[in-house]
Parts: sequence; structure tokens; C-alpha cells
Amino acid sequence: MTEHESPVQATDDVDAVTREVLTASRLLVAVSARSLAEVEERVTLPQFRMLVVLTRGTTKLVTLAEQLQVAPSTAMRMVDRLIAAGLAVRQLNPRNRRETLLQLTEEGRRTVEHVTARRRSEIAGIVEMLTPAQRVALVEALAAFNHAGAEPPAPASDLVRPRPPGWPDFPAAQDV
Repeated sequence: MTEHESPVQATDDVDAVTREVLTASRLLVAVSARSLAEVEERVTLPQFRMLVVLTRGTTKLVTLAEQLQVAPSTAMRMVDRLIAAGLAVRQLNPRNRRETLLQLTEEGRRTVEHVTARRRSEIAGIVEMLTPAQRVALVEALAAFNHAGAEPPAPASDLVRPRPPGWPDFPAAQDV
């Protein structure tokens, strides 16, 4: 029996399941890091998370900071870097000139789409190595795991605005 094979009776063992989930999370982090490799000179992982949030539309800095669970000052520094890279823009809120609104540039949107497509492609390559029965079992197991963790399903297409993984639902950016 190899390290990745486990006896059927061990699947009810919380430690065994936890170990396999941790291993899978390492794999997914590695896939995410590789998908960012082409743009990492311009975008860090935290900045990419911000770009993903901004795909939802124009938003206020305070709202963006809340969605990312960072301090507004941290969000402002990240936004400044994204603006300098040409990936986001800042404008005054026409309804309240004391507020600043943030949104992606077309280059920012293309960056998110490119990185997400690379990640999806690499994950699909891994999934293709599984047998059809393993794929069915994986879908069932991950659906149950995601449900238990209150994570809503990912969009069927990357063209749908993605939401940051691991965060509870947050309102669309219509609070401007």
C-alpha cells in the first residue's frame, strides 16, 4: 500500500481524512502559485485576491477592505500598487465626493481571467488522470466537504465573476 492509498476502514478516521485534505490543500496552493507565476512580478497573491474581489464591480475602499478582511490602510497600499501597475483605477464617487471608488481596468480583468484559466487548466489536467469512478467519488466528497464548510459552489464558467475562495458571501459591489 502506498502513502496515498488508505484502507477503506480508515476513511472514517478523522485524522486520516484531515491528512488527505491537508495534502490536497498543499497541491491546490501549489497550482495557484504556478498559475500566478507569469504575473508575479506585477501581482502578489494578496493583490490577486483583491483583483478577484474587484471583478464584482466598482466598490468603496472600506468595503473592499472588509471583504478581504484587512485594515483599510493595508487595502489602500495594495490598491496603490495595483493602480501603479495599471490593473485598477480610483475615481471619486459621483454621489458622495468624499468617497473613492475602485474598479478594475481592462488589463486587470484580463489578468484575473488569464490566471484563473491557467489554474482551471492545471486542475483539469490532474482530474483527467483519475478514473471516471474516482471523479464521481471526488465530486461527491468535495461537495460534502464544501457544504460542511459553508462554501458555495464555484461558477461553472470562469467568465462569471469569481468570488474569493474561503470567504463567506459578501454583497455585490452595488453599495456605491
